[in-house]
Amino acid sequence: MRIRTVVALTGALTLSLVSGCAQGGAAGSGAGSVTYWLWDANQLPAYQACAKGFEKANPGLNVKITQMGWADYWTKLTASFIAGTEPDVFTDHIQKFGQFADLNVLEPLDDLGIDDSAYQTGLGANWIGQDGHRYGAPKDWDTVALFYNKKLTEAAGLTADQLNSLSWNPKDGGTFEKAIAHLTVDRDGKRGDEPGFDKNHVKVYGLATGGAGDSDGQTTWSPFTASAGWNYTDKARWGDAYEYDSKTFQAVIDWYFGLAKKGYLAPFTDYTDGANPANAQVASGKAAASFDGAWMISTYYGTKGLSVGTAVTPTGPSGKRATMMNGLADSVTKNARNKEGAKKWVRYLASDECQKTVGRYGIVFPATPDGTAAAVAAYRKKGIDVSAFTEPVTDKRHARTFSFPVTDYAADVYALMRPAMQDVFANGAPVSGLTKTNDQINFILGQQ
Repeated sequence: MRIRTVVALTGALTLSLVSGCAQGGAAGSGAGSVTYWLWDANQLPAYQACAKGFEKANPGLNVKITQMGWADYWTKLTASFIAGTEPDVFTDHIQKFGQFADLNVLEPLDDLGIDDSAYQTGLGANWIGQDGHRYGAPKDWDTVALFYNKKLTEAAGLTADQLNSLSWNPKDGGTFEKAIAHLTVDRDGKRGDEPGFDKNHVKVYGLATGGAGDSDGQTTWSPFTASAGWNYTDKARWGDAYEYDSKTFQAVIDWYFGLAKKGYLAPFTDYTDGANPANAQVASGKAAASFDGAWMISTYYGTKGLSVGTAVTPTGPSGKRATMMNGLADSVTKNARNKEGAKKWVRYLASDECQKTVGRYGIVFPATPDGTAAAVAAYRKKGIDVSAFTEPVTDKRHARTFSFPVTDYAADVYALMRPAMQDVFANGAPVSGLTKTNDQINFILGQQ
């Protein structure tokens, strides 16, 4: 898993975290070992292979890897900072980075000699703090595309070429909405674009739901807001103000969730992060298509009985397609017990040698171009075409990639936007109400 909801830190926990930073180094990592935490079980074998290469090149050092699920990962990591038992190195997420850097629990990595030009564009720069120091070494990246159930798209008469050339607008939805409507089927066999369609009794939704999208909409509404020309904040990184009050943003959100009112998008209640995520809706035949991230490629293509294809996100009013391009990094903790060994490990993780090793497993796209090429080749050997994910990175003329918003108080932004977006999707609250939420967010950021 790459991204799910971010666990907000309470004020009390934040204070505890600050005081915990002075408690000393993490326990349990001997002089010759480096402790490393990650959350993705699918990637564990790849990093175990990297650890063997690292240990061979650094006699006397060994890497102890701990893997845990997404939700447990952040809870235990936060608790470890408080208790002084944090790992030497951990896989970091851009939405956590700002808060961790502000709380002074990350070690600057300026001395690693990381060259941003050695990685896919933008991945390295995202990990520079407001103080000008680097706090993460580029690890991998992902984009978003449209997964679809081939059995259902073929039954609807939609070809791969058609699905790869869709466009949309917030007024009538364009060819994208027409396709989603045609893929929708009610209990009597009527399609969403046919007379007599019953939107209250839908058997197959054209588009699976990924929930309300909360503050970032990575795999829900963000391909649409970005292709309409909207940006989360006033600056690419470390913005001073959010723009959820934008008329463009609110018009897109109104249109997107309006698809559910028409019966084309599965309702809010159909989504459950663990039990019924978007991929499960597609696999069960409850939905014909879903927007999802590259980290889910193996899950979709590995689902027994599901013949799946992928298509690029639709072109928007800006004249370009859009997808979030998220990149993870490896960070060293401020109180790492084996700081020297930890930095050596992070430097190795960011090296082309390790990145190509990871790429050959065909699980994720590593941050270096050679690592990415190795991953594409590995997917190809599995019979999987990943061009819907890679093309946006190389085709700047027709596609736009953008990052998660990088600002202070990310947990507070999430805590405010999550219920507001859920209210719009689940309860039909007017999108104009997001202006008040935006004002509250910007007040926290110091905009008065």
